[in-house]
Amino acid sequence: MSSSDPQVPPWYKQFWPWFLIALLLSSVTFSMVYLALSIRYFDGSVPDDYYKEGLAINVQLEKQQRAEALGLAADLRIDATTGDVVVQLLGEERPERLQLELKFPTDGDRDRLLTLSHTRSGQYVGTLERNLRYRWYLQLQPWIEDGNGDDAAWRLTGEAEFPQDGTIHLTPGL
Repeated sequence: MSSSDPQVPPWYKQFWPWFLIALLLSSVTFSMVYLALSIRYFDGSVPDDYYKEGLAINVQLEKQQRAEALGLAADLRIDATTGDVVVQLLGEERPERLQLELKFPTDGDRDRLLTLSHTRSGQYVGTLERNLRYRWYLQLQPWIEDGNGDDAAWRLTGEAEFPQDGTIHLTPGL
């Protein structure tokens, strides 16, 4: 060995081994964080019984056709300050209570179910606990004891962007 040969430092004092280790560790860390977020914020956009729900579309269409045959429509107002919900049901049928289902498009955990009581001549009232924000799908139907709404005779639908000061019109239709 000559005196001009450079001395090679040990591996832990070199750049490239630490670069490769950091690359692998960052990949594992990113994967674990992504896995944790995927489990925590699972959106469940595909239901477990999607085939049954697909078959049930005919039942929903029948409900909306029945509402159209009865000449039903509704005007909905939600007070952004107090959370008061007022529905004016237009048509001949006047059930004692109505069920208003508010569905958030991307997160089923945010869905809300509200029971509205009949006050006078087709007017129904209820109260929301919290104000609404963003876009929601609305379904109005007669109140059913089990709270599910699958046995309701008719259904009115609509969608709205909240907060909104105006009236939302609910009609029979998808």
